[in-house]
Amino acid sequence: MVTLSNEYLKDIITEYTPYTTQGEVVQSLPCVSELNQNDIGIAVIDLDQNVYTAGTTDLSFSLQSASKVVSLMIALEDLGEEKVFQTVGMEPMGDFFNTISHLEADDVHRPFNPMVNAGAIAICSLIKGSSVEERFERIMTMLKSVLGHDDIHMNEDVYKAERRKGDRNRALAYYMSSTGSVALDPEEALDLYFRINSIEFQVRDLALLGLFFANGGKTIEGGEQLLHPDHLTTIEAIMMTSGMYNESGRFAVNVGFPCKSGISGGIFGAVPGRYGIGVIGPAINPKGNSVAGSKILERLSKDLGLNIFHPEAKE
Repeated sequence: MVTLSNEYLKDIITEYTPYTTQGEVVQSLPCVSELNQNDIGIAVIDLDQNVYTAGTTDLSFSLQSASKVVSLMIALEDLGEEKVFQTVGMEPMGDFFNTISHLEADDVHRPFNPMVNAGAIAICSLIKGSSVEERFERIMTMLKSVLGHDDIHMNEDVYKAERRKGDRNRALAYYMSSTGSVALDPEEALDLYFRINSIEFQVRDLALLGLFFANGGKTIEGGEQLLHPDHLTTIEAIMMTSGMYNESGRFAVNVGFPCKSGISGGIFGAVPGRYGIGVIGPAINPKGNSVAGSKILERLSKDLGLNIFHPEAKE
């Protein structure tokens, strides 16, 4: 078994950086299109708060779809599973994450799961608050508690671009509004969705988010239970089955722990009882996942025995 260290991670970064040439950086959003295709960074944090890093670790990027886990967490704490899953399903979907066809084909007219765009917009309509600003502030407060620091913010340029270029998401929201799947005014649900997508992270923040789930939904500092254990189990299961878009099955087999990606190239993973892992690699494949980042997670899982389905995985 390989021993985790900074040197080990540096070797992995060197080995897998060439994979960045096999993907492309999304050009439709500012602060994503400006990212360097060749950049790649990783952070791994264990439950004793030992931090291991390599590569480009000071890169700032927007959460994008990785934020869907955060909004789901808040909605479950607000309303419970019965109410949330009356609005969205929990099944994997074979279509692309921003498709509208499944809403028309499904007799229930609800999104397949909270990790597709329609599902995340519907989840945003459930979060409690008297205004979009209040709901977003609640999310930021929760995130700061989860991360253990206050140094995160919403990138205004990304937010404005999300609103300006959000026609497909707007179509999803208004269609769901017509069928009753969106509880809020669709523009309010969209506005919250765009704001959450635009929260800016660095790769260590991704690892801290993963560590929160790896630690059973408790803060590392103080051990405060912010997420009910039942909700933790639900979220991790949905991440495993739907968190990596249409590559979730491959990730379940080859990586074997809950992960969630975003089109900015970020991926965070939670190895229960062991590690939080964050990877950033802006060059993504056609399915929306970082090419080099995905390869690195597969390698880490194999080398460190992280696959939770493997009989020799450590507790």
